Amino acid sequence: MSTKGTLLFILTSHSQLGTTGKTTGYYLPEVAHPLHVLSKHYNIRYATPLGGKSPLDPSSLEAFRDDPTCKEFLNNAQITAALENTEKLSDLSAADIDQLVGVFFPGGHGPMFDLADNKDAANIVAKVYERGGVVGAVCHGPAGLVNVKINNGERYLVDGHNVTGFSNAEEDQVQLSSQMPFMLEDRLREHGGKYSKAAEPWGEHVVGQGTRLLTGQNPASSFAVANAIVEALAKKND
Repeated sequence: MSTKGTLLFILTSHSQLGTTGKTTGYYLPEVAHPLHVLSKHYNIRYATPLGGKSPLDPSSLEAFRDDPTCKEFLNNAQITAALENTEKLSDLSAADIDQLVGVFFPGGHGPMFDLADNKDAANIVAKVYERGGVVGAVCHGPAGLVNVKINNGERYLVDGHNVTGFSNAEEDQVQLSSQMPFMLEDRLREHGGKYSKAAEPWGEHVVGQGTRLLTGQNPASSFAVANAIVEALAKKND
């Protein structure tokens, strides 16, 4: 077990994809890939708004069932059990939060519905960031960051930062823009984020290197954003 501190993965509890009748949740590689990197360096805790099971988006299971890292993840009984029994965000104590060196939001469409306005998640992020911790997110995970305020609520966390997340073009391509409670790219811009994206949809794109706020655009960015988090925390501890 790592002695370098604890990272909190904040995952979704939401399983319904708008009015489509389809199931959503977290997107498999956006947990499996970062976890593969980050668990080598840090202890990992998992929390959700409701506690208990964080639902897995079945479409991601189908798309990435042959991905070696995802297969390793799915075959790890300890990890899968942890995601069936996540901690409830509101149950994390001040002492728990003080132990965190960072927070990470995986993607999947679920976070768009239950993490953007979750006050417990926002409180944890603000506290960790303001005392020097690292905050990261990938794909739709930045939904958990869009409404976070710092400096006693005076400004949005993303204001003035280079940020990315699932783009409008990518949302249009998966034909789910009409099902979203808001468009992630638009909201990041509206709250002062300096949004950028890959030259083409689905390309790897990570921003925030050299800062303590790191975001990746899409599933292809999952490994890269995790490596950037490791680098940010190593620099912080130098």
